[in-house]
Amino acid sequence: MIEFDKVQKIYPDGTEAIREFSLKVEEGEIVTLIGPSGCGKTTAMKMVNRLIEPTAGDIYINERKVNSYNIHELRWNIGYVLQEIALFPHMTIGENISVVPEMKKWKRKKIRTRIDELLEMVGLDPSTYQKRLPRELSGGQQQRIGVVRALAADPDIILMDEPFSALDPISREQLQSDIKTLQKEIKKTILFVTHDMDEAMALGDRVCLMKDGEVVQFDTPQQLILNPKTDFVKDFIGERKSPWQTAVDVICDPTPGHVLTASAYETGDFDHRSTYILTDASNMYQGLIQQGDLKQDNVVTLENDLPLYKAASMIYEHESQQLFPVIKQGRLIGVISNKIILEYLRSKTTMENGVVQ
Repeated sequence: MIEFDKVQKIYPDGTEAIREFSLKVEEGEIVTLIGPSGCGKTTAMKMVNRLIEPTAGDIYINERKVNSYNIHELRWNIGYVLQEIALFPHMTIGENISVVPEMKKWKRKKIRTRIDELLEMVGLDPSTYQKRLPRELSGGQQQRIGVVRALAADPDIILMDEPFSALDPISREQLQSDIKTLQKEIKKTILFVTHDMDEAMALGDRVCLMKDGEVVQFDTPQQLILNPKTDFVKDFIGERKSPWQTAVDVICDPTPGHVLTASAYETGDFDHRSTYILTDASNMYQGLIQQGDLKQDNVVTLENDLPLYKAASMIYEHESQQLFPVIKQGRLIGVISNKIILEYLRSKTTMENGVVQ
């Protein structure tokens, strides 16, 4: 979908902001760019919509060089969300959202329908918010409108440049959750720049960790934590990552002995005193088996990107359930239990002079 091929950016003063940068973002994927200040992450992102032109190398969208697109066509098909939301202050929320669709000469009825659809998508009642001015909204609500405006003309690609960094922690966490929920519905290709490692790990299907204009490691959040390729990666993640923020698919047992296939369940070929996770032949989650009985209702399952602190709260509230399936798009990828959590936390805890660090 988006590909950087040996891209380089050197400014007139000789500063090499990007060097030998190669990266491929798949369709429908969220890739987060993270790294120290000045590492080149925002420069890399701005080259996608040609706000910055590369000195060397090529950038492709759908296997076509970006510099072969008409500049207006290119930018109309790429949504852009900034930290500075830059809503037009004297235009209503509805008018702000409709700017690009109007440029693309959408019919008025289609634009009105799109405004209502998008406002409802982010939990803002169109009848309440469409006629309001930006100053009448909270910071979090304004940022939602920034996201909605980027989606208005239904672009294939969304670029997000530290969009939540100016918000308070509660609003920021809520918007991160909103983006993940929204992405399941809209399935856009998103390039997301952030300076916050927890945000990068929470949102990214894959994370690109950069240093001095280069890719140091481009991997899933789980692999960055479990298999850092360099000391820089290990230190960068370690300094910023609380164990409680770790996603459950990093912690879970990926090859548990508690999985039972549907065929084995039907033949009764299992220990009826044990607890099992039932799957079909494609490893799709089917239910929980306790004392030989299949339970499908009131079983707590954990989404793979759920942070540990949230999972632990859910597990605490359901003490009678011994095993908790970890699911990604309906597929079983592992199990979590109280014992697994305790062992993980113990592995992340050090002792110095008898004091937990």
